[in-house]
Amino acid sequence: MDQSIVELNQKIDLLTSQVTYLTEQAGIVERQRQERAELIKDLIPLADQAFELTVEQLEEIKENINLYDLLRIIKRLLRNGHNLEKMLNQLESFSDLVETMSPLADEMFCKVVRTMSDLDQKGYFTIARDIRSKGDEIIDSMSEQEMQSMDISYTGLLKKLREPDTRRGLAMTLRILQVIGGRSPVNKQVTKAENHGCD
Repeated sequence: MDQSIVELNQKIDLLTSQVTYLTEQAGIVERQRQERAELIKDLIPLADQAFELTVEQLEEIKENINLYDLLRIIKRLLRNGHNLEKMLNQLESFSDLVETMSPLADEMFCKVVRTMSDLDQKGYFTIARDIRSKGDEIIDSMSEQEMQSMDISYTGLLKKLREPDTRRGLAMTLRILQVIGGRSPVNKQVTKAENHGCD
């Protein structure tokens, strides 16, 4: 076959491929145009509704705000754009911190619940309720005159200490304080220091 014919066929093939590519691109552009047209068609009713709603809301507040105030607010927002962006960044950072601290907060809450449950099972709350109830009964049973006439001198207090009920109450109080003191971290540190020969 003549060389010129071969070259002509190659050019025709190249031209055909280019026409095919351009046809495909034209089809893609047309489809995108149709999609944009459909999107605009769908958005127009929504935009109309939003505009009508905005007009209705502005009608309700038109007596309380004027155009000058609105423009002044918009200008302030534009002038403080950097500050608003900074504030949003801080809010995002705070949100990240809350998200990071959330597992720790959950763990602390669970520990508090377990501790409260242990205290309840050991009867601490029952004792506290009883003490409060007895205290309320005592206060309610005493008149204001009796409270004012109580002998709070050293002699009067020493007389009270001779009474069996007072001594029983003091003994229970001291026992509770002894148990609390024995379990406190400070007491354990002192004991540990004494065991190591510290003053």
